[in-house]
Order: sequence, then structure tokens, then C-alpha cells
Amino acid sequence: MTRLPPIALCALLIGAAPVPDVNVVIRGGTIYDGGEGQPITGDVEIRGDRIVYVGRSRGTRAAQIVDARGAIVAPGFIDAHTHPDSYIRSPDATARLNLPWLAQGVSTIVIGVDGYGTPDVAEDAAALTKAGIGTNVSPFIGFGAVRGRVLGQDDRAPSPAELAQEKALVAKAMCAGAYGLSTGLFYAPQSFAKTDEVVAVAREAAIRGGMYDTHQRDESNYTIGLLNSTKEAIEIGRQAGMPVHFAHLKALGVDVQGKAPELIAVIEAARNAGQNVTADQYPWLASGSSVDAALVPRWANDGGYPKLIARLDDPATLAKIKIEMAENLRRRGGRESLLLTSGDMPWTGRTLGQMADQWGIDPVDAAIRILRVADATGKEPAGVSVASFNMIDADVDRIMRQPWVVTSSDGSNGHPRQYATFPRKYQVYVRERKVLTLGQFIRQSTGATADMYRMAGRGYLKPGRYADVVVFDPAGYAPRADYVNPRVPSVGVKALFVNGRMALKDGATTGAAPGRVLLRPTPAHCPAT
Repeated sequence: MTRLPPIALCALLIGAAPVPDVNVVIRGGTIYDGGEGQPITGDVEIRGDRIVYVGRSRGTRAAQIVDARGAIVAPGFIDAHTHPDSYIRSPDATARLNLPWLAQGVSTIVIGVDGYGTPDVAEDAAALTKAGIGTNVSPFIGFGAVRGRVLGQDDRAPSPAELAQEKALVAKAMCAGAYGLSTGLFYAPQSFAKTDEVVAVAREAAIRGGMYDTHQRDESNYTIGLLNSTKEAIEIGRQAGMPVHFAHLKALGVDVQGKAPELIAVIEAARNAGQNVTADQYPWLASGSSVDAALVPRWANDGGYPKLIARLDDPATLAKIKIEMAENLRRRGGRESLLLTSGDMPWTGRTLGQMADQWGIDPVDAAIRILRVADATGKEPAGVSVASFNMIDADVDRIMRQPWVVTSSDGSNGHPRQYATFPRKYQVYVRERKVLTLGQFIRQSTGATADMYRMAGRGYLKPGRYADVVVFDPAGYAPRADYVNPRVPSVGVKALFVNGRMALKDGATTGAAPGRVLLRPTPAHCPAT
């Protein structure tokens, strides 16, 4: 005779409901586990913050049942490259829930990218944890933040003592749990750094198990060219002894459009030689930038924004700057290729060409006028944002199909990718154009990303893994944001669990802030704690 457990026996004797076996059962969905295998129909069971079962329904009781019949069940999506500071660092607790990403089904975001990650990783993690956030975050230490702290905005090489300070900041951040070193060598003042400086600083991350994540020096032909820039990044990783990851890989601008096969060949050669090289990509033909970064020559930024404005005030220097700005505008695709996206400005939602016509001036003069207005209002050039239409479908498609490429949004204010990247990739590149299969889309947005970044316990629906789970309607999962209305949440996510807690239900936040700062375990070459 089978003996009932005491709790269950008591429940039967007093007529109470049986004690649930688990907290949540997501029942009857089509399950993609984040790997490369085929989907199954069944249940995902969650106890606490962990998945305890994935498979055919076994009738498990639960405190909460999610009916997933007809829906896709997958690991919560991981966004490999984000700029979410206006949300996760907002004084508004509701904003910190990070709705732009939750509504896409994203449970984890990578922050500190393009070289902007704070060196104070431990302090930042504590502040985010105390404030409460809706998504998990995985931080990088930024080369730009490090260099800026030591050298300011100046175009010069560090002294030996200053280089030692840079290295010490990176070592400290890595020991605090950063995933690696990020760079944005396209942007001043990071662009002023020579390769050997980057290698020396990156090595501090490498010996502590970190990866090199880079917005490479040139995605077009601004300076050393796309292919030489790609080779430089690979060489930095080789010399430092660390994996290389290319952020938002692309061929940017009219002079390099169509060069995706050559770009891919450079990376494949390194991979075939045994080097760990990967990339992420967003599914948009327009990048996000600023008037300054897109058009102003880097030398004009030596010393920072006040020095740039001073150079614009000097007639001889201004003439030189305007010549180079005109060439950069040509590279980008011309006056109608730049859509001005900064909020609450006279030019918001209009192209640079349209503003030039309105003001009756040349488009380069219009760009300079915008920079001066930004200066007068106290806004840095980074706040004068643009959507830059500079890519072609053939390049985007070819890069997307590579098995070493994963999904990212590069989500920043003013560009619809902040709100709509993952559903756009699904709708346009899976359903409409069939560049990827559904399984490939999920793999590139979950398990493959977790593997690249070595996110322990994330990216898969398997027993023992953290319960980051998205349930979405395959017919209704869709973007709503566009370039004119970039801040409209996506639709079609029925439920999103982050660390076992429901963060989103039918497109609305639940009010829970279950996100965590995902710090790496203390690596070797760190002080004992």
C-alpha cells in the first residue's frame, strides 16, 4: 500500500487543497529550449527561481498555471548590446522595470558596451540591486570610461604611470564581476588610442577570463577601413589572449555596401585558425548615432565638446571641418540618410535635408547649426541623435545567417530598435523574408548568446537553469515602434518570467522587479575576499 506524505494526508483529512508541487507550470506550449534540437509540446515547471522540469505534461499541481497552448515557449531573450540607462537608472521605479525590453520578451541585457561601462562595477551593481530592475543585466567595463578617467578627452598616448592606472581600473572591474572589456574605438576619445594601448589594457581583462567586445574602429572607410579595422580587433584579441566579439557587425555606408562577404571571410579565417571570434547584429538598415559621431572628424573632438565648439568659431578651422563633414555625409548616403531623432527638439522626426531646406542653408551648415543649438541648451552631441540609413538588405541577410552571430538591439533613445528589435527580427526575417527559421531565431536570441558571454545558468530551458522564460503568440508577436514613433511597446508576449517571477503578463508589467545583476564569479588573479 502506498503511504501518503504527512502534509498530503493532512490536506485530505481536513478537506484542504493539496499543496502545490511547484510554483508555476507553463502548460501545453511548443517548447524551444535554446539549443539546436527540435521543439517539443509540453510543460515547463518552475520552483523558486529555477526550472525543475521540461517535457511532456505530467499533471503537476502548481500555484500558478500559464496556458501556453498554441504559443511558443522559449528561454527569455538575451539582448547582447544595449544602452538602457534612461530606464534602469531612472529615479522612477516603474521606468526601472525596463518595459521596452520586457515587452519584447527580453529577460537579460548586456550593458557597459561601446566602451562606456563604468569602472565601478561593484558599486554600480549594488546600486542597481538596491533600486530594483525588471531585467537581468550583465556588465562590461568600458575602455572609454577608463581612458576618460585617466586621460580626459585628450588626443595623446598615456604615460607609463597613466597606462598602469588604466590597467588597474580594468583589473578591479574584472575582479568585481565584469564580463570583459568593451571598446568603442570609433568614438572620441577612444579613437585616439593606438592598438598597443588597447592591447595592454585588454590583457588585464584577458588574464581574468574576460572577453573583448568592440564597436570597432571603422565600420566604413572613415579611417583605416572596414576590413583593416576588423583585422585590428582580431589582432587585439590574439595579442591579449581573449575571445573577440564584434558589436553590431555591419558594412556601413555607400563605399562598403556589398562587402559583407569579405568581412565574413576575415572573421572566418581567424576562426579557422582557432581564434574565438563572434558577433552580434541588429535587424535594421539604419544605425543609431549622433550628428557629431556621424559627421564631425575625430581630430576636431580633441579635448571634448567645448574644444569642438571653439574650433567651429575659428573660420580657418571651420572651413577644414566642413570639408570633412561633407565627405562623411556622402559616406553615410547623403542629406536624406540622416533622420534626426532627439526628443523635443525643432528637428525631431525630420531629415537633415529637410532641416537644411527649412533653414535655407547647406546640409553641413544645418548640422553645425544643430550642434550649436545643442551647445546653447547644454546638450552634448551624444544627445543630438540620428537614425542613419546606411546598410543594404544583402549585407544584413548574409551576416544574420552566420552561426557565430547573435541578436542585439543596440537599443538607445530615439531609435525604434530599443522597443522593437526581437519582434522585428521574427516578423521580417523569419516570417516574411525567411532568412532564418524560427528555431534559428530563438537560438540566436537565447542559448547561443549565453554561450558566447558565458552566462552561467542562462539561455536554456533545462532543469537546474534559472527560470527566465518567455511565452509568445506566434501570430501576434510583432513590433509597433517605427522611425516616426520609436517608443511604442511591442505586442504578443503572453508572459515573461525573470528568475522565476512573472515580470510581464499580456504585454503589461506586473510591477515586479525580479532582475538581477549577473556578475561573473571571482576569477583568478584577483585578491582573496
